[in-house]
Amino acid sequence: MSTLDTASTQPANFIRTIVAEDLQSGKHQTIVTRFPPEPNGYLHIGHAKSICLNFGVARDYSGRCHLRFDDTNPVKEDVEYTESIKGSVRWLGFDWGEDLYYASDYFGQLYEWAEHLIKAGKAYVDDLSAEEMRSYRGTLTEPGKESPFRGRAPEENLDLFRRMKAGEFADGSKVLRARIDMASPNINLRDPVMYRILRATHPHTGDAWCIYPMYDYAHGQSDAIEGVTHSICTLEFEDHKPLYEWFLTNLPVPATPKQYEFARLNLTYTVMSKRKLLQLVQDGDVAGWDDPRMPTLVGLRRRGYTPESIRTFCERIGVGRSDSWIDMSTLEECVREDLNSSAPRAMAVLRPLRLVLENYPEGEEELSIANHPQNPEFGTRNIPFCQELFIEEDDFQEVPEKGFKRLTPGGEVRLRGAYIIRCVSAEKDADGRISTIRCTYDPETLSGRSQSDRKVKGVVHWVSARHSITAQVRLYDRLISVATPGGDDWKGELNSDSIEILDSARLEPSLAEAAPEARFQFERQGYFCVDAKDSAPGRPVFNRTVTLRDSWGKK
Repeated sequence: MSTLDTASTQPANFIRTIVAEDLQSGKHQTIVTRFPPEPNGYLHIGHAKSICLNFGVARDYSGRCHLRFDDTNPVKEDVEYTESIKGSVRWLGFDWGEDLYYASDYFGQLYEWAEHLIKAGKAYVDDLSAEEMRSYRGTLTEPGKESPFRGRAPEENLDLFRRMKAGEFADGSKVLRARIDMASPNINLRDPVMYRILRATHPHTGDAWCIYPMYDYAHGQSDAIEGVTHSICTLEFEDHKPLYEWFLTNLPVPATPKQYEFARLNLTYTVMSKRKLLQLVQDGDVAGWDDPRMPTLVGLRRRGYTPESIRTFCERIGVGRSDSWIDMSTLEECVREDLNSSAPRAMAVLRPLRLVLENYPEGEEELSIANHPQNPEFGTRNIPFCQELFIEEDDFQEVPEKGFKRLTPGGEVRLRGAYIIRCVSAEKDADGRISTIRCTYDPETLSGRSQSDRKVKGVVHWVSARHSITAQVRLYDRLISVATPGGDDWKGELNSDSIEILDSARLEPSLAEAAPEARFQFERQGYFCVDAKDSAPGRPVFNRTVTLRDSWGKK
């Protein structure tokens, strides 16, 4: 099967159409894309869309996708972010091979090209302060004003720029600007800054430089140096495209990549601005970048999302050019679908209520229960059963409401994978709360072994009080309480019920040694993941990934 035939089996979008046409026409022999994050924060679900698009296109058309860090601002960048980004891309299932690059690898070449523009009279050193530069810039309806330093001769500009590089001037005292058009209707072309003086240790180059290129100058030239054919970015960079092309046209670059824009991901009930996510971390609203409520990839991973579910989500929402909001339920449904088939079942009682089987004999037995009802290949596990059990608090009602099908005084239910039981009485504590349910069991009704045709309407899950383990379970919900947060008061829209911590949950003993990141469906509760950070051998902590059904759709 040819490359184009293989690619045609993937979901269609306008980017893939362009790539296919460029290969068919012979415009390009090999496709080269890139994923170019700035190492100033952790990747989030919006970045996953770009990762899947760039790496997916390169994979399906037998090309290459580079991982390049656009590290032009050492003040905000950190090796921690760089390593996290690498880990997240790999976790999603993609590999850049030998094509790992940094914009800072090209600082020498970028500097030489800046001198080229100066000598050609297309760049100049400006002494205006940042505030003065803003006032000279103009507005969307009014043209800007030319800087009084715009007329400096190339020789003077070259001398000043070299002295900037040598460290003769104070931070912020001078910048290098491209000389384009202060009257352009596109503000990005009004003599944009190319270099600023910034004495800061760079994570990758150390103290080798005291001037640093701006992102808009470094980005396109880095694409050109690497031979990128399709520079795919979000629509927010559409207004920057003329500047991207101006630099490529006016510099002796080895290649001329083409920029294509697609709509970024807007996901309901969350925020994805790096600034806002950083604020959540710094203000202590969450417990770090990997807090399971965060839309970061490390947060989603810790919560129990699978890379397969995120890739499915990115395929399902598609790639277009119109901004829109994707409902969080779409992402949640993708992980439900994946975990429904891949996660073994287990029993966990989150809010335990003691249940005593008065006629059960002394001792215990082991019941064999399937690990997955639809997948026999998952095998079975043995669960201890004895006279004293725990069931969920809300699986018993002393005065049943209409339609209640679980345990009531005098009523019968089946214990999952075990016997039919009948409630005899209920005991209360000093505060009037139900503390113990006393029942009898029918020994002729064991699931899978009995010939009894008795039927009951309710089935409840349980664990042995004697053998179950006590564990912390964290119930996570959506971070934001409104679908489309925004405005200055977005912090006021945080969901105060986004986490509930249960310290006395009781779990079947098979879960005691569950591996970090192991995922399970807790019967009738939802999908849960072993927290890789806070769990210890024999003392797992479980995070709820998602409920069994969408509960927000009913609100």
